[in-house]
Amino acid sequence: MFKDYNMNQVILPLDLEMRLQENDIAYAVHDLVEQIPDEAFSAFLRDTGCPAYHPRMMMKVILCAYTQSAFSGRKIEGLLKDSVRMMWLAQGYEPSYRTINRFRVHPEVKELLRQGFVQFRCQLVQKDLIDDEAIFIDGTKIEANANKFTFVWRKAVERYSESLIEKSNAMYDELIEKEVIPEIERESLEQLSIKELSKIEEKLEEKVGEYNEKIETSADVTERKQLRSERKGPKQFLKQMKDFVLRKTKYENDMAIFKERNSYSKTDHDATFMRMKDDYMKNGQLKAGYNLQIATEGQYTLAYDIFPNPTDTRTFLPFLDRVEKDFFQLPTYVVADAGYGSEENYIDVLENRKRTPLITYNTYRKEKKKSYRKDAFHVSNWDYNEKEDTFTCPNGKQLPFRYVSHRTDRGGFTREFKVYESENCTGCPFRSHCTKAKDGTNRKIFYNAKWEEQKNMIQQLLSDEKTGEIYGQRKIDVEPVFGFLKAILGFTRMSVKGKEKVKNEMGFALMAVNLRKYTAMSAE
Repeated sequence: MFKDYNMNQVILPLDLEMRLQENDIAYAVHDLVEQIPDEAFSAFLRDTGCPAYHPRMMMKVILCAYTQSAFSGRKIEGLLKDSVRMMWLAQGYEPSYRTINRFRVHPEVKELLRQGFVQFRCQLVQKDLIDDEAIFIDGTKIEANANKFTFVWRKAVERYSESLIEKSNAMYDELIEKEVIPEIERESLEQLSIKELSKIEEKLEEKVGEYNEKIETSADVTERKQLRSERKGPKQFLKQMKDFVLRKTKYENDMAIFKERNSYSKTDHDATFMRMKDDYMKNGQLKAGYNLQIATEGQYTLAYDIFPNPTDTRTFLPFLDRVEKDFFQLPTYVVADAGYGSEENYIDVLENRKRTPLITYNTYRKEKKKSYRKDAFHVSNWDYNEKEDTFTCPNGKQLPFRYVSHRTDRGGFTREFKVYESENCTGCPFRSHCTKAKDGTNRKIFYNAKWEEQKNMIQQLLSDEKTGEIYGQRKIDVEPVFGFLKAILGFTRMSVKGKEKVKNEMGFALMAVNLRKYTAMSAE
């Protein structure tokens, strides 16, 4: 026997909620969006035109689709016709893929996502799923929706721009010398601006126009031939000048797009070319992408932001500012890996934010090795006389204090170094092991007292039982979020272009990861 199956029998419509399991992820999506205050949706209200779909419904539909690894507008539209949970959340509405795409990149959705993360964190705290003692920060690169062969490099633009300045200056001097055009008033003697190049172009067009008029009015064949010969030079100059104006405009536009970056993509100007780890050839190809920074606790993403620069060190402080401004107050401990360890970052967390940084530095693991501690040529193993303020090298030579040096990095942060110099390195049998300085120069030590003090503090914190245990949770807290996002959810490439739109889509993807984990934990 078979169970009754008759396609010709009329079945009355049932409440779709009855078809959902008790712990279905649709309920978690519904509860989260309903917690967002009504005021956050007021920006979507309008008095004219056709009534819009309710933004709560759109938020639920897109979030639920992202939990099912559907990231394109057309796939989300398809789920609204096929998926019971999507039908229930949409309550019979079927917005088109265009409507879905317009909504998820809408500028006001940024605030809805922010409110969603705030409410989700409050929910976790209320249910004691996180203890609010520490946050774990890390970053990963997400490929942009851009062609990987559309790169523009700052160094190349700067080189071509310098060549253009030299050529345009030389041409202007030649035009003046040959009295082709009169001198123009210049703002700077170093280079001609676009406005000045355009003015020269106008003068050359007038000159060529004069020759054209003479040629047309002349009846003498010999004279016309002579005029054409004389016109050839100004016409060539005019052609080159038009090219200069176009190139100058392009280079200035390129530099405006670069800002502080070294590259950008022609198909997504906000994307920067970064070395991706997930290349199938394992050779780290350069691809247009964004640097995603997240703050987690209990393997839940509590805050996030997108940055154009590939290095984590310079994203740390702006990201903390973003967390404090838009998401929550920082807990007692801020935990991150060695990529964030720098003098500037330590000072900011300790002195400005009054928090404890559990952040290693680049040489932390190396300095813990026995081979490092026994290496006589590492300065950290040299004898130091505090009273006389001198170091003693393996050859027994003194390196007294000479002067103070200051170095300012690209970000404007200045570090102070005490410089010690050996009395005499001539004839030293250990010279080749001790220094790479040229013959005739003595060994110098650049000692950063503040940095050494911070390193000792970090070593003590990580040696302590409590703080060491908190730092040990970093890998099992923040790294699994990236693994789930890319490997399980399948989110490895953006489907929108532009930083603000990317930030919105990233918010949906990270909240989808949160909701899937939350639902799985609730079902246990």
